[in-house]
Amino acid sequence: MNGKDTHYQRIILKLSGESFCSHGERGVSMDEVIHIAQQIKMASELGCQIAVVIGGGNILRGSQFKAANAVVQEATAHYMGMLATVINGLALQDGLESVGCDTRLMSAIRMDGICEPYIRRRAQRHLQKGRIVILAAGTGGPFVTTDTAAALRAMELDVDILLKATRVDGVFSEDPEKNPHAVLYSQLDYNTVLEKGLRVMDSTAISHCMEHDMPLMVFNFKKDGNIQRAVQGETVGTIIGSSRKPELAPQPGAG
Repeated sequence: MNGKDTHYQRIILKLSGESFCSHGERGVSMDEVIHIAQQIKMASELGCQIAVVIGGGNILRGSQFKAANAVVQEATAHYMGMLATVINGLALQDGLESVGCDTRLMSAIRMDGICEPYIRRRAQRHLQKGRIVILAAGTGGPFVTTDTAAALRAMELDVDILLKATRVDGVFSEDPEKNPHAVLYSQLDYNTVLEKGLRVMDSTAISHCMEHDMPLMVFNFKKDGNIQRAVQGETVGTIIGSSRKPELAPQPGAG
């Protein structure tokens, strides 16, 4: 694989925990996992080197323990959430291998019996060999979201773009599931995202991307072929970068 058919040679794909279950449900649905695995495989076959950072919200969210009288400390809850990402990582690894992909699961918290420890140079070597690298357990420390972990890994692994997979078509002016008249943006700059408080990734993750000029694409992974089209350079959602004037995407039925 030499990447001749792909615009981006190396990417980070950020998947939320909700990607692993049916809408409105919890836990792991292998039907959903296989669908994601097939989409990732198509992109990998173009020659793109792919690392996947995963969340764990389908299993557990640290915020559920934030009540004033909660017995579980917040830091402990964050570690529990990191373990949830490893569960998702194991499911994704088997899903990818079931469709013929070569993978490595790496965790920021050592779990030698089930996966490799995350070591930057080792991860880079796996990518160079065409393996899909699944990065679990966030950064290994509490009080850091998996969005921020994805931004940091994007810089560490010297990727070309960070792809944020969502269930909607990109970044909207409001939640499109609550307001059907919300406006879809085709391009944004980091400052606009921060100033408008747009729900893309947490502000720390956006700030890291802005500081290191790491481009970000937010797109709908539920549409078949979108991951493949994204790595080929098509704008299948919203592109976020430096000094971009906000542009509205064409709305259905417009023109």
